[in-house]
Amino acid sequence: MSSRDVTKADVVRMLVVGAVASAAGIAIGLSINWFPTAASTQAGPIDTFFDIMIFISVPVFVLVTTIVLFAVIRFRVRPGEEDLDGPPVHGNTRVEIVWTAIPAIVLTLLCVYAATVLSDIDSAKADQLKITAYAQQFAWSYQYTGTDGKKFLTNQMFVPCSPTTANQGEGAPCDGRQLSLDIKAVDVIHSFWIPEMRMKQDAVPGITTHTKINPNRIGTYPVVCAELCGVGHSAMRSTIHVVTPAQYTAWLKLNSKAKTG
Repeated sequence: MSSRDVTKADVVRMLVVGAVASAAGIAIGLSINWFPTAASTQAGPIDTFFDIMIFISVPVFVLVTTIVLFAVIRFRVRPGEEDLDGPPVHGNTRVEIVWTAIPAIVLTLLCVYAATVLSDIDSAKADQLKITAYAQQFAWSYQYTGTDGKKFLTNQMFVPCSPTTANQGEGAPCDGRQLSLDIKAVDVIHSFWIPEMRMKQDAVPGITTHTKINPNRIGTYPVVCAELCGVGHSAMRSTIHVVTPAQYTAWLKLNSKAKTG
């Protein structure tokens, strides 16, 4: 037997090392708080999908890395072998079918799951607050319909959310109206993103894109542009205020008078 032959003991060692490294990697990946505090119903399914991706991708990474490192160590060129050709290798049809079929099946299942999650989080509710968001270098503006039926623009978003506990302060859980956003770009491509609510949608000149958000936590959250749109991209910030229905009504009345009076 050649010193370079792969034995069952070698395979067992790689499996053990891979299993231990995979378990450690998954544990570390799941323990890291990747996202800010969730503030919408869409956040839960998205975070779960991300955890599933960690659970699947870590073992794949470990498997590939383990085999590569084993091959580098076992089949490296030794002194005096620089000018020698390697031994002839014949492909293994069964192995090739397996390593093609398994990733194809996994990717198909992930695509189906992702499509299901996307469909669920984008499902429409009867009670919606319709807002149009305009993106331009380097600011966001939002079009509301005022209490008098006239439209007005503001650079801050306010959405009503009914507290589900006695607490009505920052971070209190709530049941909000669904925010239905039409997103338009005035100049170049931008991307509307609220990290705490997880939802992100591109703003493309000449096209109106759409997204829906169901806020579920009272608070003030940043709205950022997630698409490099020019020298002022990093400063393209705005704010969404999730407030009680009474606070929202007061804000809407005040701004309706200010913008149309």
